[in-house]
Amino acid sequence: MAVSAAFSEWPARAEFLNQSAAADHHSDVTGHLSAYMSEAGDQELPPDVQEKAKQHILDTITAMVSGANLPPAQTALKFAQGYGGEPRATVVGSNIVCGPIEAALANGMRAHSDETDDSHSPSHSHPGCATVAAALAAGEWFAISGPRFMRAVCLGYDVGTRVTMTLGGLNYQMSTHRSAHSIASTFSACAAAASAAGLSSQQMRWVLDYSAQQAAGIAAWQRDTLHVEKSLVFGGFPARNGVITALLIQLGATGVDDIFFGSDNFFTAFGPNADPAGLVEELGERYEIARTNTKKWTVGSPIQAPLDALQKIMQEHPFKPVEVERVMVRIATSEAKTVNNREMPDICLQHMIAVMLLKGTVSFRAAHDRELMRDPAVLAERAKVELVSDEDLEKLYPQLVAIVEVTLKGGAQYSQRIDAVRGTVKNPMSGQELADKAKDLMGPFLGEVQTRRLIDAVYHLEAIDDLRKLRPLLQTTSNTPVAQVTR
Repeated sequence: MAVSAAFSEWPARAEFLNQSAAADHHSDVTGHLSAYMSEAGDQELPPDVQEKAKQHILDTITAMVSGANLPPAQTALKFAQGYGGEPRATVVGSNIVCGPIEAALANGMRAHSDETDDSHSPSHSHPGCATVAAALAAGEWFAISGPRFMRAVCLGYDVGTRVTMTLGGLNYQMSTHRSAHSIASTFSACAAAASAAGLSSQQMRWVLDYSAQQAAGIAAWQRDTLHVEKSLVFGGFPARNGVITALLIQLGATGVDDIFFGSDNFFTAFGPNADPAGLVEELGERYEIARTNTKKWTVGSPIQAPLDALQKIMQEHPFKPVEVERVMVRIATSEAKTVNNREMPDICLQHMIAVMLLKGTVSFRAAHDRELMRDPAVLAERAKVELVSDEDLEKLYPQLVAIVEVTLKGGAQYSQRIDAVRGTVKNPMSGQELADKAKDLMGPFLGEVQTRRLIDAVYHLEAIDDLRKLRPLLQTTSNTPVAQVTR
């Protein structure tokens, strides 16, 4: 739907105000949601959901640590050092303990310093970076247990993703130019922090109100070539908003009882044609953390399937880069727009395919090495890569599908289609694979022994009675950047 069409369908203000009284009768959606949010922290999670929570918490912490040398993380570190607040919350992967607001912003940025963190395709969001950061900071402030931490995180995933799914996910972002990632993450972080604070059903109504008031972000972050603004939009600002919201309301702040219905409500402003019932669809039955993808490769989501496909071709039909004449990559149109010849190495499909051709894999270091983008050998391979925007694959979105065709100079052709990327819901990484990823990415910063202990602690969160006990495992003794090793 075109932008002009989308806005032409918005009801006139007078007409909407006439509808508001009737809408009030249907505000049980807000009552249902706020009651669920207040009770979630004390409700047992199904065993499989609990395991997923541990895996996504570990994966997000891994992202916080592994991106420590990158510009967003370094900016976040300077912020935490300069505006520390009361030292009661941990900046992961550093030796800093600061206020929960500063820690939430810093950890949210660090978790999305690169493309290592998880993603939720139906809502077009990256829920982990903001949700885990907010729950961790608020959790330390309120000294919650490991089980409550997991439940707070799961609640965040459930609330924020439903908001942007209700609005329309990717199509909503494309038609309005708002950032679905920021909106979803703000609601996620606020819900998670509020659960850590143990707020009542009435207070949760105000949490939803404050979430709506802070929902912001436009898709211009796609023009940020250093990932700093993107890390703030996806992780830092929403995590900060979540902690501020929980702290204010816990101290007695009040607000609008029902931000989703009545005059000038959230959907009036953000999506008049959305059905608010989507906010509570299968709530308590369908856990969105179980529908969230993790990443095998530390690159943008649209590049995951092409790398899987090319690696499989190279393993089944070994050849040398010099033998390659052309590599054609077909992905969905909207995905191609995101990764076509971008300036950032980990978001540039052509560059990542070239690296795979030369090295047979794509390491964390290679995915973030800007100098490598000017390497003559890499540029020679990159010139062979053709990206095709495929309308048929677009129809399958949010499923990440890619078709890679390799043509050799001798005439041989090999093709591979990937319908289920490793790490996605249809082809999930195991707990052990995610532990191996954590060892690989956190080891250079925390050391092998501490990394192993941290992984074990996260995978046994049910045994932790005070979240602050994780702090020694989350910190380093120095903030000095360390050299990354090749994966």
